[in-house]
Amino acid sequence: MSKQKKALGRGLDSILERESYEGNDYLATNNISDIPVAQIDTNPYQPRNEFEETALQELAESIKEHGLIQPVTVRKTDSGKYQLISGGRRLKASQMLNLETIPAYIRSANDEEMLEMALVENIHRRNLNPMEIAFSYQRLIDECSLTQEEVSKKVSMDRSTISNFLRLLKLPEIVQCALKEGKISMGHAKCLLSTDDETKMVDLLRTILEKNLSVRETEHLVSNNKSKNAKKSTKSPQVLPVRMANFRQNFEERTGLSPKIQLGKNGKGVITIPFNSKNNLDEFFKMFE
Repeated sequence: MSKQKKALGRGLDSILERESYEGNDYLATNNISDIPVAQIDTNPYQPRNEFEETALQELAESIKEHGLIQPVTVRKTDSGKYQLISGGRRLKASQMLNLETIPAYIRSANDEEMLEMALVENIHRRNLNPMEIAFSYQRLIDECSLTQEEVSKKVSMDRSTISNFLRLLKLPEIVQCALKEGKISMGHAKCLLSTDDETKMVDLLRTILEKNLSVRETEHLVSNNKSKNAKKSTKSPQVLPVRMANFRQNFEERTGLSPKIQLGKNGKGVITIPFNSKNNLDEFFKMFE
């Protein structure tokens, strides 16, 4: 029986192209190799640095029982050590068990590619909160010089989904914290985003938390708040024709930019398009090139 297990082990290693670590021998990239845990440095581009202790302990128990099934991904540095690209939880759990070596997939990547791989890998994790996803999308745009369209292809998500997450970054910090901590849902956040005034957003958040309102109840709260404010206003807000209102909504969903439309007399008017960054502006220009 032991001989059969040993043969099976060699077969698996052969499939994974795993190499054993001996001294300072060079390990070829794009292979899975057993490397010393002590030689792996953390990823400075890791978008998530907080890990739930209970989940880590459960993962450690699983690794202790079955071994590390999914290798971590690393790159080799000039100093001869390794830098983690993805697999932070697996590395931490392995460190908790004081493992000497773990299987790792060795990639060749520069800093920008490393950041991109780490962000894309983390975005697909199920336990990320909406704010972590939003910040990851924004980092891909700002630090990897990607457009929303390119980001949508990288992560296999609709562009409108990317835009909806990026809109969360417009929320006041206290609202972002509530969303990050799971006190409100993304549905609640979308309702609050329909209010332009940050002070009102914070006031509405307090009401949501105090009364434990559902998303539907929050929609009614925001709607009623808008109605009250409209009655207090001395100047009635301009009502746009349906076609223009639809254009404004579609434009925002496609680009993440919120155009302001002012209609004058004789069919004249002004469309103002604010932008958040140079990349935001460059992406808008590319749509018309």
